[in-house]
Amino acid sequence: MVPVSTTDEREPGGRSEDAGPRGGGQAPLSLEVAGLAFAYPDGHQALFGVDLSVPRGERVALLGPNGAGKTTLVLHLNGILTAGAGSVRVGGLPVAKDTLAEIRRRVGLVFQDPDDQLFMPTVREDVAFGPANAGVRGAALEARVTRALERVGMAGFADRPPHHLSFGQRRRVAVATVLAMDPEILVLDEPSANLDPAARRELAEILLSLDLTVLMVTHDLPYALELCPRSVILSEGVIAADGPTAELLADEDLLRRHRLELPFGFDPRAARR
Repeated sequence: MVPVSTTDEREPGGRSEDAGPRGGGQAPLSLEVAGLAFAYPDGHQALFGVDLSVPRGERVALLGPNGAGKTTLVLHLNGILTAGAGSVRVGGLPVAKDTLAEIRRRVGLVFQDPDDQLFMPTVREDVAFGPANAGVRGAALEARVTRALERVGMAGFADRPPHHLSFGQRRRVAVATVLAMDPEILVLDEPSANLDPAARRELAEILLSLDLTVLMVTHDLPYALELCPRSVILSEGVIAADGPTAELLADEDLLRRHRLELPFGFDPRAARR
C-alpha cells in the first residue's frame, strides 16, 4: 500500500515526507522524473526537486490547485521546457537537446483546447501532419491515420473540416493526432473540460481502451477516479501525496489542505463499488 501524505512539509527530492516511492521492482518504467526543479524567467520557482516514477501502462491523474506546477511539470516531459535542475527520462531515454525528436514521438500531449492542435483543412490532414513531418509516407501514413481515427471512433469523419465538428468530436480528433505518432505516453490536460455527459463518457471509454501509459492533468476528481487507479497531488511545486485515487479522494482533510473539492454528495468509496 502506498502511503498517503498528510503534511505539506517539503523534503529533499520534492516530496512530502509521507509520499511513497512508486514504480520499483514491477513493470519497466515509462517515465522517471528525478529532482526536477524549474524557475520561470521572472524568478517564480514552479517546481522544487520533484521525483516521480510511472511504470509502463499505468494511468495516473495529476491533481492539484491552480498554480501547483502541474502544467509546468508536464511541459518538461517532452522538452517544451528545459529543467533548471534534475532530469527526465522517457523509457530510459533522457530528455535532452539531441533526443528531442524521439522524445516528442514517445510523449504525446493533448492540450485542453483541441483547436490549439487542429489547424488543417480536414481531419485526415490534421491526423497525418505529425507522422508526415516525421517522414512517414504513402501507405504507411494512410494506415497510421486510419488506425488513429478508428481508435477514437472518428473514422467516418476523415474528410470533414474540423471546425464542422462538435467540441467533443474535436477533442477526440486531437487525441487521434497524438496517437498517429505511435506514442508510449499520452499526456492529457483537463480532458473532460467543456464536454457534455455523453462526450465525457465516450472519451473515457476511448482512454480506457488504450494500451498506453497515461498521465492526466485534471480538476475533475470523479473523472480521475473513473480513469486512473493512481493519483499524485502536486502542491506549491512539490508532490504532496501519491497513492490509490480512491484513498486520496476519501481523505477530506488532504483535499481541503490542497484546495481540491469533490462534487456535492459524491462519495468516492461508493463510486468504486
